Amino acid sequence: MSVFVCGAQKGGTTSLYAHFLEHPDLQDPDEKEIHFFDDETIDWHDPCYDLLHARFDGSAGARLRYDITPIYQFWPDSLRRIADYNPDAKLIFLFRDPYERALSHWAMEFARHAEDLDFRRAIREGRDRLSNLPRNAPAWREYSYLERGLYGEQIERALQLFPAGQMLFLRSEGLRDDYMTTLKAIQDFLGISPFPDTGPKREHQRYATPGTGKTGPDDLALIAKFVASDLDKFCQLSGLDTSGWPTRNAISPVQSSAIEMALSA
Repeated sequence: MSVFVCGAQKGGTTSLYAHFLEHPDLQDPDEKEIHFFDDETIDWHDPCYDLLHARFDGSAGARLRYDITPIYQFWPDSLRRIADYNPDAKLIFLFRDPYERALSHWAMEFARHAEDLDFRRAIREGRDRLSNLPRNAPAWREYSYLERGLYGEQIERALQLFPAGQMLFLRSEGLRDDYMTTLKAIQDFLGISPFPDTGPKREHQRYATPGTGKTGPDDLALIAKFVASDLDKFCQLSGLDTSGWPTRNAISPVQSSAIEMALSA
């Protein structure tokens, strides 16, 4: 396998999967998210990759095999495990505004009954549920609403394992608002034929919950403060324009000035 869409969770990966399913140069796994490289039950001193390859039906031939598991960019050791498996792998990352991503993440967990706190509490005292837990503890899969938005930290870790030329950084709103331009970037990155234009994919599931309306500017401000310094790093490493992100625009003038100075240096 040579192609990995590593995240971010709630960043449009399901819509991208719908496009991948239509491309003749790509071999589809038996489901979107294989969750092999974040599986803590595997003996990573001697992993059995046959279990991974069994998720595909028949020979790939000239097609590229792919895995779209959006926790990979966040989960500790996942990227290192991918590098050990295939150091020449190509990695695609979709990034969404950290506030919008966190709210969507929370709504999903709430709808699944994995979360019983409203959003305001979940991103405040609810974070105590992660205190003193190892980073590969199951709770980090569910309650990492803020931490998953530290994209700069995640890219920095990826760059320690893979050359920059093997990674493609995209904004999730590009796939939503200008999908063919985004698909052209992926086509060029993977060296495959053009994606068929079958229209935009609105596969992102929206979770309507009673607590969703209990959000306010102070929630956005809290998340903006949490990611402010990391957002600086993210912009520098990814080269992406985040000026349209609510989180970026909620950062205080002093913080915004510091970020702009760093980006123009």
